[in-house]
Amino acid sequence: MAELTHFDAEGRAHMVDVSEKPETARLAVATGWVRMQPETLALVVAGTARKGDVIGVARLAGIMGAKKTSDLIPLCHPLPITRVAVDLTPDDSLPGLRIEATVRTGGRTGVEMEALTAVTTAALTVYDMLKAAEKGMEIGGIRLKLKEGGKSGRYEAGE
Repeated sequence: MAELTHFDAEGRAHMVDVSEKPETARLAVATGWVRMQPETLALVVAGTARKGDVIGVARLAGIMGAKKTSDLIPLCHPLPITRVAVDLTPDDSLPGLRIEATVRTGGRTGVEMEALTAVTTAALTVYDMLKAAEKGMEIGGIRLKLKEGGKSGRYEAGE
């Protein structure tokens, strides 16, 4: 098992010193979903939800979430994010919305947390925008799908 880097020799939480790490191109992709009743998904697809364009607003919220990750997660470094893309796709077989976030940077530490925060923020925004129609929606499947760059190299989750 790998050493937990966010703890010092005495077991206290600390921010990892990345000043000696080289700057490299880094990428992270995270995914998740919001499951809902088919009738609720129909509101999203038709664009008739009371609060407006659910997919558009959730996409923007996900982008904002990625940019604010270091404000939310205590030991995350603030990063110069160079790209954030958040895609929400209706899926009748779920039924609900599938969410994927892609984050890029050229830096000394990875953007996995930013991608995961983007997916989570987008999912919570979907819930907020649709809760008047359905309170029983389920958020799940949030995970890192792909990571590239840095000392540990490439990671790709299995299906």
